[in-house]
Amino acid sequence: MTSVALINPQQAHAAITAIYANTVKPGTMAGHRYRLTVREETRSTAQNSRMWAMLEDVSRQITWHGRKLSKEDWKHIFSASLKKQDAVPGIDGGFVVLGQSTSKMTVREMGDLMTLMEAFGAEHEVRFTAPECWEAA
Repeated sequence: MTSVALINPQQAHAAITAIYANTVKPGTMAGHRYRLTVREETRSTAQNSRMWAMLEDVSRQITWHGRKLSKEDWKHIFSASLKKQDAVPGIDGGFVVLGQSTSKMTVREMGDLMTLMEAFGAEHEVRFTAPECWEAA
């Protein structure tokens, strides 16, 4: 499998041309079949670090409807809010949020998620304590 980051139009064109010339054209001429998938990059390591630092701050500082929630619980709340997702009754009672894994979010979606977290934090007087994680995100 070939995976290439496409960064700008010139580099993207060169990479796609090289993949075609070196792999796809000779392979298809030999009877092989390929599947081409192009997708946005998923979240960066810096974004992931920043998200977890923010979730830690929110989980320590916010009592939500009389409960202290874990970082993971807050991650589900924020990602469900971002994606406007739904909750369904669970098998044994309660509700299950039908959410999206943050590991599958694009760089842009993670940026939107952190903007949502910042807005929530501002409304609820959360003091975010790990700005060093924010620079590269």
